[in-house]
Amino acid sequence: MHLIYKKQTIIGASLVAFAAALWGMDGVILTPQLYNLNVWFVVFVLHALPFLLMNLFLFKRYKYFKTLNRVEIISLFFVALFGGAIGTWAIVKALFLVNFKSLSIVVLLQKLQPVFAIALAHFFLKEPLKKNFVFWGSIALIGGYFLTFGLHLPHLDHNKNTVLAALFAILAAFSFGASTVFSKKILLKLDFITATFYRYAATTLISFIIVLITGHIFDFKAMTQHNWLIISIIALTSGSVAIFIYYYGLKKINAMLATIMELFFPITAILLDYLVNGQRLSFIQWLSAAIMIFAIIQINRSETKS
Repeated sequence: MHLIYKKQTIIGASLVAFAAALWGMDGVILTPQLYNLNVWFVVFVLHALPFLLMNLFLFKRYKYFKTLNRVEIISLFFVALFGGAIGTWAIVKALFLVNFKSLSIVVLLQKLQPVFAIALAHFFLKEPLKKNFVFWGSIALIGGYFLTFGLHLPHLDHNKNTVLAALFAILAAFSFGASTVFSKKILLKLDFITATFYRYAATTLISFIIVLITGHIFDFKAMTQHNWLIISIIALTSGSVAIFIYYYGLKKINAMLATIMELFFPITAILLDYLVNGQRLSFIQWLSAAIMIFAIIQINRSETKS
């Protein structure tokens, strides 16, 4: 029995780490190569293509929608709005703004997601804040600041795009955190596969309405063969496939171990940003990143304790 448990833990941890590494690769290598396209159009295509593929295997999941009550449907809408539409738009916008520079900083700032998720759960779901959350949350945010700017004050004239990219990355972290909060209600009724299917469906609809209103629905004609290749790779790796891998692995391990394995996300991003783009963090940025991640681990450790 012990060997079976250990094997399941190893498998689960490996899958979570693999999914996290795929997301790190996406942020540095894949998504930035779509810079020639409108951001909302990218969000639409990145959800529409995987959703069409899901329909080939998950079309029977539509029947579960009628089991949802009004609160659950609203929660599903907010999951798609924040976790799908706004969150993806914000992080893609951030990656485009830095123009292949400081990509790892943008990716690292996403790790602030648990801070926002726990704070929002406190305000909206009335979940009590665990001991020392304010302290470690503040440390994480301070670490995020020095990760972005080092020991210098932000100068809008010289690094406007860096400042904006950092703000968009934080908006993405906030949005993904909000999505986590609203997901709690959905996952009480639906399994993660069905919930993910509905999330992609709703996000596709939301982003379609946005590109239709803004006139970018016709941007398909602006897509190059390279754009199609990158989007196809994302759909089959770091898109919906990575989400399924992540959740399958998450079922086999505890939250604390999952938090450690998720560090493959920023580690992969930093390594690839250096190998592919020649970007390297300064000592202060490395130290700030370490402090920020340590603070987030402490937050997650506190959350796993009753």
